[in-house]
Amino acid sequence: MSEKAAEEGKKRDIKALVAVIPPATQLRKREGPKVKERRIRVRLKPDIKEGELHISPSLAQELSIKEVAELSVPGKKKMRFKAVLDDKVPVNEVWVSEEVMKERGVADNTLATVRGA
Repeated sequence: MSEKAAEEGKKRDIKALVAVIPPATQLRKREGPKVKERRIRVRLKPDIKEGELHISPSLAQELSIKEVAELSVPGKKKMRFKAVLDDKVPVNEVWVSEEVMKERGVADNTLATVRGA
């Protein structure tokens, strides 16, 4: 009978350990911080006004961009632009004035980082 008592004791310990595991709803709350920046392609468009950056509304929402966006190109300076939400822009791209970017030495289809400013 002492063996049966020992087995029951082990079963109780396992149940106690299982009770410590948090429910799935609490695990969802532990998701990491919100995305702050994203690597995208810079497309140069001649019809975009100087100082504007056209961005997809879904990407702007993901990055919490409301009025001003910062564009960082490797090897170049960080640039700030007025963010204009445009449904025509693909999610993985931003559109910027061709003249401005050529002055700053940035080519079409360049990989860059965009973040809210």
